Amino acid sequence: MKKWLRVVILIYLSILFFGSFLAIGMLWTGTIEQSMPTISKIKTFLYYFFAGAIGGSLRHLYMFCTHYMKGELTDYRKWIMYIFYPIFATGTAVVAVMLIESGILLIEFTDYDDTPYAPISVAFFVGFGFNRFVRKLNDVSKDVFKTENNTNEESKT
Repeated sequence: MKKWLRVVILIYLSILFFGSFLAIGMLWTGTIEQSMPTISKIKTFLYYFFAGAIGGSLRHLYMFCTHYMKGELTDYRKWIMYIFYPIFATGTAVVAVMLIESGILLIEFTDYDDTPYAPISVAFFVGFGFNRFVRKLNDVSKDVFKTENNTNEESKT
């Protein structure tokens, strides 16, 4: 991987990581709502979004630095993982919390004075373990949407 690409990825992941903390702080204090009052309608979703971004960027910063220190950043094609996985993690974190809150995934949250600490934490964990969560989600969807043909084919193998 070229040196300039390593620098771009490191800067990108750092901005995503620290910028998401800044965005959550601005949401928490109401700074964003003062300039954009309509944000209050999607404020909780933004918490989940940015928590997923923190988790996804933290994991990929860790992976990037680990691979860099071991001299394993030689595959030019892996740059796409460091750029897009944190983005995928943000949306997946929001979807995960919605699946839990809808009752489809059986996890129960405790309310703390209208502060979504537990869902924000889950969003962070989903962002951090994005690829693992997607694999589990794929397994669940295979079971939920199993058809008669799939059952017959699986029993043959």
